[in-house]
Amino acid sequence: MNAEPQRTVPRWSFETEPRTAELSRPLPARLVAAARTVARRTGTGWQAVALAAHAVVLSALSGEPELIAGYAADGAAGPVGRRVELGAKSWREVLRAVDAPPSAQDPAYDTAYETVLDLGGDHTPPEGSPVVLTVSFDPATLTLRLRHRVDVLNAEAAERIAGYHLTALARLVAEPDAPCRARTLLSDEELRQQLTGMSGPRRPLPDRRFHELFEEQVATRPGEIAATHAGTSWTYAELNARANRIAHALLARELAPEAVVAVVTERNLHWMAAVIGVFKAGAAYLPVEPQAPADRMARTLVRADCRLVLTEPGGPGHLQQAAPEGLELLTVEDAWAEGRPDTDPGLTIGPDRLAYLYFTSGSTGEPKGAMCEHAGFVNHLYAKIDDQSIGAGQVVAQTAPQSFDISLWQLVAALVVGGRTLIVEQEAVLDVDRYLDTIERGEVAVLQAVPSYLEVVLSRLESQPRELPALRCVSVTGEALKKELTVRWFARFPGIALMNAYGLTETSDDTNHEVMTGVPERDSVPLGPPVGNVSIYVVDENLQPVPLGAPGEIVFSGVCVGRGYINDPERTAQAFSTDPHRPGDRLYRSGDFGRWLPEGKLEFLGRRDAQVKIRGFRIEIGEIENQLLKLDGVRDAAVVVVETPDAGKQLVGFQAGSAESSEGLRERLHEVLPGYMVPRRIEGLQALPLTGNGKIDKKALRAVAAELDAPAGDVVQEAPRTATERRLARAWAEVLRLPAGEIGRNENFFDRGGTSLSAVRLVVRMERGFTLRDIHQRPVLAELAELIDARNDT
Repeated sequence: MNAEPQRTVPRWSFETEPRTAELSRPLPARLVAAARTVARRTGTGWQAVALAAHAVVLSALSGEPELIAGYAADGAAGPVGRRVELGAKSWREVLRAVDAPPSAQDPAYDTAYETVLDLGGDHTPPEGSPVVLTVSFDPATLTLRLRHRVDVLNAEAAERIAGYHLTALARLVAEPDAPCRARTLLSDEELRQQLTGMSGPRRPLPDRRFHELFEEQVATRPGEIAATHAGTSWTYAELNARANRIAHALLARELAPEAVVAVVTERNLHWMAAVIGVFKAGAAYLPVEPQAPADRMARTLVRADCRLVLTEPGGPGHLQQAAPEGLELLTVEDAWAEGRPDTDPGLTIGPDRLAYLYFTSGSTGEPKGAMCEHAGFVNHLYAKIDDQSIGAGQVVAQTAPQSFDISLWQLVAALVVGGRTLIVEQEAVLDVDRYLDTIERGEVAVLQAVPSYLEVVLSRLESQPRELPALRCVSVTGEALKKELTVRWFARFPGIALMNAYGLTETSDDTNHEVMTGVPERDSVPLGPPVGNVSIYVVDENLQPVPLGAPGEIVFSGVCVGRGYINDPERTAQAFSTDPHRPGDRLYRSGDFGRWLPEGKLEFLGRRDAQVKIRGFRIEIGEIENQLLKLDGVRDAAVVVVETPDAGKQLVGFQAGSAESSEGLRERLHEVLPGYMVPRRIEGLQALPLTGNGKIDKKALRAVAAELDAPAGDVVQEAPRTATERRLARAWAEVLRLPAGEIGRNENFFDRGGTSLSAVRLVVRMERGFTLRDIHQRPVLAELAELIDARNDT
């Protein structure tokens, strides 16, 4: 028998001892009589009734329409595996399907299972059995019995499962022709617990917008420092005056209510003033990075119906190429030079006014502009302030790129409570030592990073310790946080909290905070409970809450949910709807799968679709594939995600039809996609592999990608010659997790799997003998070693 059964029973217990407990519930006589009548009318029997009800319960518990369960018929020698396929079948169809005896030729017959339906009533799982739940119906004594392992199900969870079985029997009797999985099995009490008891705490919000809260702080502390960047600081009064002049310049252009104003600047104090000015003018802020490809920038501006851009001189010139006809480009300096008033505009802006929109990757090739309102924005700011204890005088680091939604709270949260924002320049982010110097000198109290970057920072702190005395909380977001990293963190910094943050752009950024002051007890790091005023449900395909602990799609309700996607009603309708449980509230379907844990926290289980997160950026694989298919000569294309211990998740593309090199295709993709969406390589194949139903076989492509990553054993590399080359090869091998003997002097760092993040590690490992830019300009080992020697000679 296969020793790894399908997971069908959710874990809902704090116990660790695998002992067994039992409970009994009465079977109503009328219900049993009615069930026998239905069985007789369908030409089946009581055993089919019991198995049908049990299978539907297991389907609800596991989230699977097809499952394998142990089944011991009355009088049978013992249980055997039984496959049950429910799909969209009616109760009557399920009864007929399960009435046939199990076949010994069915692979399920000898497959392991977690549950047993024991209709003989005398089966006891043997020692070491994977069975965690045994259910028996005894119509003679009108009794339903459950035997369960207490380290899997506590008494409360077992009672709920007993209730599901009784409800399933009642549904079978009352509506035999209805789809068996269409309605929830949950009791009214459990529904109330999930709809209200699992929500974030209700807390009142001030009836003011972010910029009004900022203005209150300006009145209280005009001379205190509000923000710092690259050695320049502005006080609250200075920042407010500059933002006001920008706001009045925008208002002078008679913008329509909720007009979209893009800000295309580097991350600096001018950017900060422009963002606040947009809010003060009642417009909607649209962040666009100056380095974004001109084609993507143009599509973003057109989709958003943007008519005005706040920008700055210089940059790569992409904005000028992208600007559609009729778009006004206004530099921040010119807006200031217009001599507008520096007083607060004082507009009346309601909580349901559009505050900002962020464009995320879209599967059709068109980015989606998620719209969020002021109420959700302010609620999120207070969640960050409360859960990270941000207060007056404390410094929050702003490190994220403008197109990443976390950049906004990093920029302005401190200003709500009299704190200070430190904008960390990108050059410092890419140089770990400079980054740490900036954080330490800036007395940063609150910091945020994706796990892959935090691992680089922590590795440096382990090898070159420093205390970071002001740091109090590090927020981790954008990727799954692995427990191993928390172990390392608390071993080095037991007094600095880690906060695992989870949320989506469409839900005003983060909706869950798991604040940790020590290593979590579970094997995985939970997403944490919902933040204030946020309701989260875990639901099935019919948007019905699933049993507590069962897997399902994570959906959101409440003030956090945005309006939808700008000028995109079709994709809005696919993801946004009204909340059937809270009339008047919006509901957002995330496409993420998770489950509730007994402590009231959410656990992440994965994505429903082809969307992934890489280095914190949300990416639709379909968008990359669409752009790849548009390239000349490419007749078929696919992109897969591969993961390595060093580089984490990476994109690898495959194409058929084009003879152009991988680098050539990548360069053309760089013209239309941001760098984080361009696969690290694109392999040409005669034809892409297909599954039996004619679809591209992504599993096979992932296997091909893994083989391509494996070192070629028969290729002889030219060994490093000089001492510097040998030292660099050892560091290179350590960073890329490769045997040192495999690194040749003519190899390219990025061709061997190097990424920008591993390049940062290499710079640190080589004690900053060169820069990140040097690696990109001289990725061949011998050339980089030559540069190191030349600098040492001088």
